[in-house]
Amino acid sequence: MPIVGPKAVRVGALSATVIVAAGTVVGCSGNEPLKTTSRSSSTVNTSSSSSGPATSELPASLTGQKLRWKQCAAPTPAQGGGKAPGGQWECTTLKAPLDYAKADGETIGIALIRAKAKDRGRRLGSLVFNFGGPGGSGITTLPGLAQDYNTLRSRYDLVSFDPRGVGGSAGVTCLSDQETDAMTAVDGSPDDDTEVEAATAANKKYVEACRRNSGKVLPHVDTVSSARDLDLIRAVLDDKKLNYFGISYGTKLGGVYAHLFPKNVGRSVLDAVVDPTQDPLSAAIGQAKGFQLALNNYMKDCATKMGSGCPTGKGGDEGNQKLTALLKKLDKHPLPTQSGRKLTQDLAVTGIVATLYDKESWGMLTIALSEAMRSGQGNMLLAFADSYSGRDEQGHYNNSQAANRAINCVDDKRRYTVDDVRAKLPEFRKASPVFGESTAWGLTGCTDWPVAGKTDKTEVGAKGSAPIVVIGNTGDPATPYEGARKMARELGDGVGVELTLKGEGHGGYNSSNPCLKKAVDDYLLDGNVPAPGTTCS
Repeated sequence: MPIVGPKAVRVGALSATVIVAAGTVVGCSGNEPLKTTSRSSSTVNTSSSSSGPATSELPASLTGQKLRWKQCAAPTPAQGGGKAPGGQWECTTLKAPLDYAKADGETIGIALIRAKAKDRGRRLGSLVFNFGGPGGSGITTLPGLAQDYNTLRSRYDLVSFDPRGVGGSAGVTCLSDQETDAMTAVDGSPDDDTEVEAATAANKKYVEACRRNSGKVLPHVDTVSSARDLDLIRAVLDDKKLNYFGISYGTKLGGVYAHLFPKNVGRSVLDAVVDPTQDPLSAAIGQAKGFQLALNNYMKDCATKMGSGCPTGKGGDEGNQKLTALLKKLDKHPLPTQSGRKLTQDLAVTGIVATLYDKESWGMLTIALSEAMRSGQGNMLLAFADSYSGRDEQGHYNNSQAANRAINCVDDKRRYTVDDVRAKLPEFRKASPVFGESTAWGLTGCTDWPVAGKTDKTEVGAKGSAPIVVIGNTGDPATPYEGARKMARELGDGVGVELTLKGEGHGGYNSSNPCLKKAVDDYLLDGNVPAPGTTCS
């Protein structure tokens, strides 16, 4: 949901399924629910963009286009803003069909960025990255993380992109900055009928804004269309095979690509894996459990290091009680901050979530919780929540939240009702006393979405593909470890190769674990496939 994975942007991370976003309810990706509705108030053309010709059969105006690379400009506000990356970073725009079923029709631009391989004589081709979300801008993320992939750059051009609907690639637009701020005043985990009505009304306002401002692109920001974009990128970059590194949601995109184009898969790594077998309900429950596990591990670590100075006490039940008491207090009496904005219950949950992506952020969480519990100030938790939600210090939001919802809602057919959520609240509370309710209400994010969902199952079977390395981290909060095993199995025998990290945080390669990094580097640079079941700790 801000980009998943790498620790350089961890506190600004988007999980594979955002569990809460500043007072709004956000849809989750996944796949077979309880009772759901599949009705949509669609007034937008919903023709499938998963059909259409193979890449080689696309018009020559697309497959034969010559990219004009030039020094990158500063990222746009939709991409997250900031300074131009400078150095050896080059940017360009690729033309792709808006609708692959009408490949000779209207086109959109796909924003690309690259840094050329250092050893041009031993260059292996391009290595294309997707850092997750969905909704994360590769244009802003890759330069910020380049040092983590410096070894790989020795022989690869490092390439990333803004997927369709994101940032500079026909980015989805919904609410204004001011309207998005106003949504934070709406209780995203309602306690009574009045609050449910307010949340429902806010959701309808959000959905209508997306339809009004981005109705033309909403039917075409699905993952299958993005996978087809990947193959067009491969062809235009003149790579016979796609060498790919996908993180979090990027693993879903990589799995779908392998399913569609198994013969075009080169050396591919999927890290922090989205479980392709889950529906949004089971994915949400799994994520609530994952973040609760990470929180419990944090509280244990805090108690060990700080003793009575730890704001969550001895952790365990005591720690959870302290945190739920804080959140209940914030539900009625938000905390002040130096900015003049208030730290609400929802923003506090988001701020806590943001720090659980990386063990290196645990110390900051301790300071933030101490400030809230002991000083009655919400400055740090609000800052973490803003970073997670893509809000800068000037109050501008990138489009990651809007893109996240648009992609998830067009990907999946399921639409959950208020009654569905209420029926499942006990299960969510059991999964996580701290995050359960927020996660559950997030399921209503696609209710009344103006575009029908395309599928009820993520297809990733890739018979005939080259081996794909699938990395699972046992302490991953956002994409629980079990997803890696299921992805490897779904990819097929001889394709999915599971690699395990016994660690904490979201993702494996950027964890600084030398064993795992060496295994991945040996595969991507030298073609040495890890032995199935390899474990690093």
